[in-house]
Amino acid sequence: MQIRRSNTDDFESILNVINDAANAYRGVIPVDRWHEPYMSKPSLAAEIESDVNFWIAEEDDKVLGVMGIQSRAGVALIRHAYVITASQGIGTGKQLLHHVIGQTSKRLLVGTWAAASWAIRFYQRNGFILLSENEKNRALRKYWDVPERQIETSVVLEYKADASIDKIT
Repeated sequence: MQIRRSNTDDFESILNVINDAANAYRGVIPVDRWHEPYMSKPSLAAEIESDVNFWIAEEDDKVLGVMGIQSRAGVALIRHAYVITASQGIGTGKQLLHHVIGQTSKRLLVGTWAAASWAIRFYQRNGFILLSENEKNRALRKYWDVPERQIETSVVLEYKADASIDKIT
């Protein structure tokens, strides 16, 4: 597997990975937060336009996973981290995450749905700690552009290298 920076030719692949993997949220996140498709073409284009830089994990020219990083007001945000369903559980997400971690020296935050326990555990295994409710609310309002309902139903984690319980050796 190799990890590389995305280019304009990757747009459809990024969209496909996000929408495939996001099916895990169906029936888990609040019904008023689910939409079909989970990520539309205009929404992805807007994310890229707002300087979300995607990294691609691929093998044999097949995109297995995507993960974005975005600089905002002195921090870096992990955005839209997904691995295609057929390639989950084999370390693709972990390799992508550690690659993205290596791309910044800024404070690194990631937001996810509070009901996505598997995603929270993944980040915690890889060096992230949950912010308190007050810290989460402040971070989501300051660094993300999300509706109040999403703030209510999300968590934010921060990377702390010494917090990892599953480091890459």
